[in-house]
Amino acid sequence: MRSPPAFLDRGGYRIAYRRLEGSSPTVVWLGGFRSDMIGAKAEALSDWALEHGHSFIRFDYQGHGESEGRFQDGTIGLWRADALVVIDELTEGPLLLVGSSMGGWLACHAALARPERVRAMVLIAPAADFTSALMEPGMDAAARAEMAATGVWRRPSDYGGPYPITRALIEDGRRWSILPTLGGPPIPIDVPVHILQGSRDPDVPVAHARRLAEALRSPDVTFELIPDGDHRLSRPEDLARLVAVVARVVG
Repeated sequence: MRSPPAFLDRGGYRIAYRRLEGSSPTVVWLGGFRSDMIGAKAEALSDWALEHGHSFIRFDYQGHGESEGRFQDGTIGLWRADALVVIDELTEGPLLLVGSSMGGWLACHAALARPERVRAMVLIAPAADFTSALMEPGMDAAARAEMAATGVWRRPSDYGGPYPITRALIEDGRRWSILPTLGGPPIPIDVPVHILQGSRDPDVPVAHARRLAEALRSPDVTFELIPDGDHRLSRPEDLARLVAVVARVVG
């Protein structure tokens, strides 16, 4: 039976987290949009960390999973702040950030904000700037009218009921964009980065993930394309690949 989470007070809401003590560097799991810390990938990494005595922490952003707050009140800036609070208050020493989808974007922000702590990153279908680069262009006239009238667009999803996408989320997301414009400077992340990307990802196109890989300043970037892989990359062979990559990077 899964143990209940611990909670970190954020002033107004509490962040749920689960932590394993062990050897360094600490592996930090950053989940995706509307995801939680008990998904298949996070569980696989937790099992690996427990078996090998490695330090590991996972958590839910505000309005996600077991954390408090309403999802529709969240923004990229708020969830970025959640990630940094977890790093600052619940971890010590060097870090390996593992970010999935939106978590890949937030992992990049954490690496930019705490460069002295982050030693490497593993990103799964990283959705950098997804609010402006992927979500906003997909809004049709009806969606834009709904958001203009109510401040919220009920976006259909293949992973459950419609997601409430707020005007605040879209507008705040622009503030935290990291992908450079044509001819702009690279993203100043210099640590090794390993990207896992499914070739049949309907949510984060291969070209979008590759754009992030090519924009990083690091000379050590691996872009691994998974044949027939979807967005979640949670098949048994995908989980085995993820664990193997994390173990190799840690080693």
